[in-house]
Amino acid sequence: MTEPTAPIDLAVVGHTNTGKTSLLRTLLRDPDFGEVADQPGTTRHVESAQLLAEDGLPILILRDTPGLEDGMAVLDTIERLVRPDERPDGPERIRRLLESPEAVQRFEQETRVLSTVLECDAALYVIDVRDPVLAKHRDELGLLASCGRPILPVLNFTHSLNSQADAWREALARLGLHATVDFDTVAPALDGEAQLIDRLALMLDRRGDTLARLRTDLKAQRLRRRADAARLIAELLMDAAALRLLCPQDSTDMAAITVSLRKRTRDREQQCVQALLKRYRFSRSTFPHHPLPLEGERWGMDLFNPQALKAFGIQVGKGVATGAMAGATIDVFTGGLSLGAATLLGAAVGGLWQGANQWGKRLVGRIAGYMEITVDDPVLQLLGLRQLALARALEQRGHAAWQPIDGRMLAPPAETTDAAAGTAAPDAMPGAALPEAVRPILREARGHPEWSSLGDAPAADPRREVLVGRLAAVLDAEL
Repeated sequence: MTEPTAPIDLAVVGHTNTGKTSLLRTLLRDPDFGEVADQPGTTRHVESAQLLAEDGLPILILRDTPGLEDGMAVLDTIERLVRPDERPDGPERIRRLLESPEAVQRFEQETRVLSTVLECDAALYVIDVRDPVLAKHRDELGLLASCGRPILPVLNFTHSLNSQADAWREALARLGLHATVDFDTVAPALDGEAQLIDRLALMLDRRGDTLARLRTDLKAQRLRRRADAARLIAELLMDAAALRLLCPQDSTDMAAITVSLRKRTRDREQQCVQALLKRYRFSRSTFPHHPLPLEGERWGMDLFNPQALKAFGIQVGKGVATGAMAGATIDVFTGGLSLGAATLLGAAVGGLWQGANQWGKRLVGRIAGYMEITVDDPVLQLLGLRQLALARALEQRGHAAWQPIDGRMLAPPAETTDAAAGTAAPDAMPGAALPEAVRPILREARGHPEWSSLGDAPAADPRREVLVGRLAAVLDAEL
């Protein structure tokens, strides 16, 4: 028997192409484990992986096995190997098969599975609930039951429109398997791991303490990932809010400086995207670029595109809604003494600053000094909302998902999601906004351009770290 302090050994078994490797990828948070393909028989041998506790010690061993393909023939062979006057129990009947010539010839794949189950504490039987319940599945479960190990059916692809999960539950109950767990490997529930562990605890009561420790450890890991994601988004917002580029009042380079502001902000957003993908252990292909005619733009809709703001329900003024410099706020000041003396929003198409003609021509003519260009508040709102939406999508995404997240489909969190794709519906909720507690923090950041890593002379400041921590806490709660 397994010692209580030893790792729990689980065999992941099932019919061919039901998502066994996909389950391990999601549990291990490793999109590169094993090989996954939409064809039968991809896994031909047994692969193993470990889940480590926070102390670095293995707490769970997961063994990926080949798919079962011909359970009926295996059962018939076992019947021939057992003499009529014998009454061996289930494990002994399986051993008769493993010792026969058929084990290394006709049934090599099935015997690998059965020998692995005999060595493990329990088996996870993965079911593709899109398939109908067939006799071959009952044969497989009969074979696995003969190994004398607990079997936990895992219902995969439960979010599919053609799911037959209820039919599967009924069929499993008729076979005496009343404990099941729903675990969609593409879009698992946030508590999916906890539910799986709880079901295992019912079947492996001697290992209850180990499973409770695993449950606690996995929850702590999830909370740390979320807190780290909130911190990454907070750093992004702080950098963007504090960014301030200066331009002489009579300069003809305002359009070029505005383009620079926008590019720095876009690039910084993309850095945050890559950091979030890395933290959740997804590859860059999970959220690919969506290039537009303007170089460097992302998400399928540029950060400074007024339509992107409207798609997230962000209210914008007339100036922000048009022009090559949409999303930039232009302040006129003298020597830093009258900072914010005037705010001129927007520009006409072609990069000509017509805002001065409409709003500040008289002021510009009177006041000598510089203009500062900063990221407008609606754009900061969009920055935060898009990153929160991405973090939520990654939280709810399994590492077996194939379809990339489409940035054009990310919408405010109240929208319904397509679990199979890990994306949200494109229709945005009107009036979307970051939490009110974010505003004063970003307002203070605007007065400290040295806090932005995007500026010309960033400087370390303990006050910035305090504000980033406060902002991260607000965003963590929002996640």
